[in-house]
Amino acid sequence: MATLNPTCHRTPEGLTIIAEHLPVDAVNFSLWVNAGSAVEGDAINGMAHFLEHMVFKGTERLPEGEFERQVEARGGVTNAVTSQDYTCFYVTVAPQDFAEIAPLQIDLALNACLDADSFERERLVILEEIRRADDNARRRLFQQAMTLGFTDLPYRRPVLGPAEVVQGLAREQMHQHHQSWFHPENLTAVVVGNLPTDQMIRTVEEEFSQTTAPPPPPPLFTPEPTFTEIVRHTACDPQLTQARLVMLWRVPGIQQLSQTYALDLIARLLGGSRNARLVKALREEQQLVEQISVSNLTQAWQGLFWISAQLPSAHLKQVEAAIVTHLQQLQEELAPEPELAQRQRQLLNQHLFGTEVPSSRADWYGYHHAIAHNLDAGLQYPHQIQQLTAADVQQAAQTYLSPTAYGVLTLLPGP
Repeated sequence: MATLNPTCHRTPEGLTIIAEHLPVDAVNFSLWVNAGSAVEGDAINGMAHFLEHMVFKGTERLPEGEFERQVEARGGVTNAVTSQDYTCFYVTVAPQDFAEIAPLQIDLALNACLDADSFERERLVILEEIRRADDNARRRLFQQAMTLGFTDLPYRRPVLGPAEVVQGLAREQMHQHHQSWFHPENLTAVVVGNLPTDQMIRTVEEEFSQTTAPPPPPPLFTPEPTFTEIVRHTACDPQLTQARLVMLWRVPGIQQLSQTYALDLIARLLGGSRNARLVKALREEQQLVEQISVSNLTQAWQGLFWISAQLPSAHLKQVEAAIVTHLQQLQEELAPEPELAQRQRQLLNQHLFGTEVPSSRADWYGYHHAIAHNLDAGLQYPHQIQQLTAADVQQAAQTYLSPTAYGVLTLLPGP
């Protein structure tokens, strides 16, 4: 696999272009907007996601659906995603088609018409998407866990927004949101594929020839304090046939990026493979859980360390106690070097395999520049993981994963 070696270029308008030649027969082009649902405010919760849909409804230059037809006619793919921290539009095409498709993608993002008829039609689509999300047990679990994990930060809100809020959104509000955030200084363009780097940069730069007013500064959020006791929330879900247990700890986010690496490694030590500690003990040996997973969810302002299990209701107390015991062990004993080295290799391979194709590599660059504002940190991620010691892991567990203070979400089957 080729070494990560992107070129960064900043235009006079303030746009950052990240480009890299990769010798595969494709080019991925993504536009990252440093504005997701976190910047919205409760009164317009869901606006960023709604706008993501509306961007594809055309411009004065492009009738609705024309961009997708152009991409599909060339065998390409396009889509978009909205999260709490960003909105991203992306397209993958053959190298010979990039110069024709990239200007159309940029036109959609910068010059969306947002006409009234399309706005009202798409509102119905969004409301149906919210209804489907509300009917999905996994989505409900995630949202309830986020609400438990965050009391004040906007991460507690659903990206799609509540139906009653979306129902009341006005087109003028969307126009203002678009004008506020879709500016060159708030965008990062990433191009990865089999073209000369300077050619990819030039193709994108030519479409950003006019200077616009800079966007407003993003809101500043203060991370919430760690839990000081065990905070429990229990509910019933009629769609479940087994219980769900989620244990949460508030941990550093991107604003403290250096503090997240050891937590990534702890997640690998505890979960992620059949021989990881919690999987081996609770699923393979004791058969107390059907599934168990561990993740370190890193977001811009604050993260959540997340342990989730599917299990019979009768095992809930025993499994929670066992998880706490494993955390105490991490705090009291240094991880054996062979085990640590194995988990580091797994984490590094996951990263390396995940950056082999243009789209995933572009995602890595776009995320670290647009959201983390630190592309170098993204490039240094393998080195940071390799440098971690057993003492670093122990320190992170002692600092952030208290066995006596955390959030617990329990969902029980039944009405």
